[in-house]
Amino acid sequence: MKLLLVEDNRELSTWLTKLLTQSGYAVEQAFSGEDAAHFLLTQTYDAILLDLTLPGIKGQTLLKNLRSRNNEVPVLIISALDTLSDVIENLNLGADDYMAKPFDIHELEARLRSLLRRSKGKASPLISCGTLHYDSNSKIFNAHGQDLSFTPREHSILEALIRNAHKTVSKKNLTDSLFTLNDSVSPKALEIYIVRLRKKIEGSGAQIITLRGLGYMLTYEAQT
Repeated sequence: MKLLLVEDNRELSTWLTKLLTQSGYAVEQAFSGEDAAHFLLTQTYDAILLDLTLPGIKGQTLLKNLRSRNNEVPVLIISALDTLSDVIENLNLGADDYMAKPFDIHELEARLRSLLRRSKGKASPLISCGTLHYDSNSKIFNAHGQDLSFTPREHSILEALIRNAHKTVSKKNLTDSLFTLNDSVSPKALEIYIVRLRKKIEGSGAQIITLRGLGYMLTYEAQT
């Protein structure tokens, strides 16, 4: 899952990016409103963490512009502006949630997971494709009662696929959701990860199908 973190406090941004990356997110950092505006016009994100008091273009303006383009990406505001009127105003502008600084990182992650579930139309943290199960809270994959182990990249790819089970996910969308602009990615990297994943989920009934020219699909074939 790819996040845009819009925060001008570089120390806070670096700390959040490190923790969120350890939790399996790909995080793009924007330190000003102008940087964020550019990223939002050229990149696709699963959610945005947005500070309000930014140099240049303010957070509220970014939010207004985003919603005026009918972009419904989930937005979680993180701000030191914590009066009730601040919260109400920004929720009315189109924010999905609001957290006042300072905040607890565990609460931030819980709210982020909730936003991502709602954006995918799923109220439960449990997602399944046949006997392959994923708990988006614990971030654990399980098949036939056994927890499965993946590298961070493999985990992120399989998570993207199971969140869109039985749907085609293009190579571009997979790559965009996994890598930031600062990542150096080989053109063959995604194919290599897919080959590894196919081996690791053998026996679960779930399978990754290549749709030539379109992308990949995680689907389930009933065992006979």
